[in-house]
Amino acid sequence: MARLSYPQAGQPRPAALPPETRTVGQVVAESIRIYGENFRAALLLGLAPAVLAVIAANVSRTLSFVLAPTLSAVLVSASYVGACVLVLDRRPPRNWLVLAWLIGWLVFVPVPFLAVAFVLPALAWLAAVGLVVPVLLVEELLPRAAFRRAWKLARADYVHVLGSIVTLSIVVFLSQTVLGFILRGAGGVAISTAFFLANIVISPLLFIGAALLYVDQKARVK
Repeated sequence: MARLSYPQAGQPRPAALPPETRTVGQVVAESIRIYGENFRAALLLGLAPAVLAVIAANVSRTLSFVLAPTLSAVLVSASYVGACVLVLDRRPPRNWLVLAWLIGWLVFVPVPFLAVAFVLPALAWLAAVGLVVPVLLVEELLPRAAFRRAWKLARADYVHVLGSIVTLSIVVFLSQTVLGFILRGAGGVAISTAFFLANIVISPLLFIGAALLYVDQKARVK
């Protein structure tokens, strides 16, 4: 009877596929690798989502809808810009950083409203236009041209972009939930504190993966 062989500890991991053929699973794996190699800097990306989660849990539904296109979109856009700078290793001038943040704010404004009934429309919207932020930071195009470029990149393999964003969202949500309950049970901390910490630790993965998709789609454009 044939014996199954398993990779031994200490063996090098398999080489990653090039961006143009990278799978959804490898997007997640590569995002985790980048996060681990830049842990301290990446951890800062989770502050905004963690703060927003605490606010959302302690305000009325009406106020949440008021904050969604304002404070929420502003902070989420800042985290996304930070992730793009980290992942793409870019140090653009301040004016381009501000422009990317403002355009990111515009992109995130409709997301909470699209997600009211079902989250997929919101993720589909982000897959279609979300690449405009890294386009601005890397290619330094004016906003109208940057949106056209982002849509062109998304169309190069829209299924890959959407599938990656959906998968990253599921991984982040489940990981946050598990870590939150572990911290709550093992550390004896308040449930709000546990999920605040879990949000800080896990949510950067979503922003890092979204930024990494720019590399994949740019390599896929013919």
